[in-house]
This record gives sequence, structure tokens and C-alpha cells, in this order.
Amino acid sequence: MLLTVDISNSHITLGGYQKKDGHLQDNLSFMARLVTETKRTDDQYAVELQQILRLYHINPQQVEDVIIASVVPDLNTTFCQAVKKTTGIFPLFVGPGVKTGLNIRIDNPAQLGADLVAGAVAAIAKYPLPAILFDFGTATTVSVLDPQGRFVGGVICPGVALTLNALASQTALLPHISIEKPSTVIGANTIHSMQSGAVYGVAAMIDGLAQRIEGELGCPATLVATGNLSEIVVSACGRTIHICEHLLLEGLKLIYLKNKKDRIPPTQ
Repeated sequence: MLLTVDISNSHITLGGYQKKDGHLQDNLSFMARLVTETKRTDDQYAVELQQILRLYHINPQQVEDVIIASVVPDLNTTFCQAVKKTTGIFPLFVGPGVKTGLNIRIDNPAQLGADLVAGAVAAIAKYPLPAILFDFGTATTVSVLDPQGRFVGGVICPGVALTLNALASQTALLPHISIEKPSTVIGANTIHSMQSGAVYGVAAMIDGLAQRIEGELGCPATLVATGNLSEIVVSACGRTIHICEHLLLEGLKLIYLKNKKDRIPPTQ
């Protein structure tokens, strides 16, 4: 099994790809999430990893290799040690020196997050180009791939949950609410109005950004969404948007396959 790990600011997403006839299968055999917490020790994360593997009836010895995309540098060493203690494997981190096949055309390619790299690699393999990728995480990130599959730039916006939390924290009368799609845009009460702003407001932003980006590209693009809130937001959008919940994990699997032959024995 290949264990893929996406360490984001809010959650750590784990996904396992089983082997069949010597090849990694296309579909995940399991997917799980942990809360990202930089104050946890490697022992704490190792215990959680063991518990998750046990929950899905996986022996740690079944894990043959591990690849990680992280945007939380303070957690890299800790989680690496947790993986080592659980599986005996020193994981491969997406970063400098790792083959991705992605042509990055931004001012400083080193600034591009490993999560955006993984998502772009998967999108190029799965969808017609050009493509615009929307990742609804702690931040709402937009990645733009041109007709040649080059990563030409993007947009970074506050995430849906982050915006709502800031709204509730910085106002005296607005409450903390759950993120749900209301039946109408016009809110009949405070909670309805906040949910409308969160869902329909972001959906309108997505539709508008897609139109403006296509205008700069000079052609229509395939729209792809991923992240925990993608289904809620996309259901309120006016554009056709493909939802791929595990886009980043699929990208990690593809990046691993590009680097598999050059891997040092993972326990060394």
C-alpha cells in the first residue's frame, strides 16, 4: 500500500492506495482526517496513525511507502517521525528535487505550495486543458493551468469557514453558525442571511473569477473543485464544475510514481 498524506492548515488527510498485480489501484482503499495541531508530539501522531490504520483493518507492515504534501513546515519533522515510528518508513516530501512533471510559470516557483502542485498534477491527468482548480480549504485557492498544462498563476481568498469565524468573532451580535446552503438567497433571519452570504456569496465569486480568468486566458476552461466544502459551494454555482474530492491525494500518487525508481530504500 502507498500512504498519501496532505498536511493542510486545518486537517491532515490520509489516503491509502492498495496494490493489485504490482500496480497501484486507481481508487482509494481508505481515507481519513486528523486535526492539524503543531503542538502535538510525534508520539501522539504515531498513536493516532496506528489507530486509524487499525480502524480500517490495515497492518502498518502493509504500508510500503509514504508520500507527503505539507503546507505546515513546523509539523514536517514531527509527522515524519510519527510515520517512521508507525511504519518504519522515512516518507517522501513533495518539494525541491522531487519530480512532478509540472511546468511552473510563476515569478518564484519555489513559493508554490506542495498541495497546489499535487492538485495541478492530478488535474492535468484527469481533465481537458486549460483548467481552473478551486480548492475549498482554510483558504480558497484558485490554480490556473493554461492550454499547454503550465501552471501560470492563481488567486488566494479567505476560506468559507475562516470568513464566517472572523465575522462572528469581530461582531457583537452575529453568532457562530454551521455552513449550510439555504433554500433562498434572500435571508429571512440572521442565520439564514449569514449562510446565504457564505454559500451564495462564495459561489458568485467562483462564477465571477472563472469568467474573468477565462477572459485572460482567451478561451473556455474546465472548472474543477476539491476540498471539504466543494459540494455545498458548487451546488450554488451557475457554472458546470467537476468535483474531485480526492484530487490532491490522486496527485500525490502520480508524483510518487514519477519518483518511485529513484527512491532510496524508505527505511534508510
